[in-house]
Amino acid sequence: MDVDAFVASRSPQWVRLGQLSRRARRPRRMTGPEIDELVQLYQRAATDLSTVRSATPDPALIGRLSRLVADARSSVTGPHGGAWVNAQHFVTVRFPGQLHRLWRWWVSVGVVFIAVSLAMGFWIATHRHVQDSLAPPDAVKALVGHDFKSYYSDHPAHDFAFHVWVNNAWVAALSLVSGVFLGIPTVYLMLQNAANAGVDGGYMAAAGHTGEFFGLLLPHGTLELTALFISAGVGLKLGWTVVDPGPRRRTDALAEEGRAAGAVAIGLVGVLAISGILEGFVTPSPLPTWARLAIGIGVWCAFMAYIVVLGGRAVRAGETGDVSLDLRAQTAPVAA
Repeated sequence: MDVDAFVASRSPQWVRLGQLSRRARRPRRMTGPEIDELVQLYQRAATDLSTVRSATPDPALIGRLSRLVADARSSVTGPHGGAWVNAQHFVTVRFPGQLHRLWRWWVSVGVVFIAVSLAMGFWIATHRHVQDSLAPPDAVKALVGHDFKSYYSDHPAHDFAFHVWVNNAWVAALSLVSGVFLGIPTVYLMLQNAANAGVDGGYMAAAGHTGEFFGLLLPHGTLELTALFISAGVGLKLGWTVVDPGPRRRTDALAEEGRAAGAVAIGLVGVLAISGILEGFVTPSPLPTWARLAIGIGVWCAFMAYIVVLGGRAVRAGETGDVSLDLRAQTAPVAA
């Protein structure tokens, strides 16, 4: 195909389409024939874009037509549906799609975290000299006899729920954002939290309170820890993008992954709010252990189904977690 001849013959239509797209931002100013012309030119431009993509590798021309078709599509299909529609799209498509797309990263974090915690707990529970070297006997006695359980019930439920929500959101944000430093701070934070969980569990197990430990941890901890695993996994993906941006320029790749990570950070605020409610109201409640576990694990299973079903559907539809095309900065093509 003669690209120059093709562009010369189609340019007047593309210019006219751009004019009509801008006029369509105020539909009352458009006449019926102009609307029909807009739809017809949009269809032709979409066909031209498909032709150009298959016939020429010219990135400048493809970028120009892509933006033109995207603007025209927005004009033809109408404006965005407002805050409610955007929020609905975020909850049902963008957030779960990003979680599903990066599941290997955060599942790997979870596996390592649990392995470190269990190994640390087993080591402490089975070695008396390790127990004695880590904390004085009075502190251990207070932990297993009162402090671990009372931590969840010493304060009013609503105050405690808000406190743990803010604290967990801060830890999640820190592990996610710090991932850009090659993931090193993220790994440190996760290992530190895994070791702390293992120490508490080891002392509780050594005192014969293993059931109490898991009975108080799991009702909220399944969802809470999963949210922290996700934040760490996304942070590590950011760090890896710095190392290996793939075919994209490093700045472009980091910008795309950063915007997608921002979507995860916003979504995790809601997830951690739910885990905070569980920790403040369900964990210290007088319900039997099996009921508290059923509630916590049931909420966690619902969250996993949300990722698998809605997230899988979004990924198959091409969702990347990034903002929509019309909200991204326009970039000029460059040579590889």
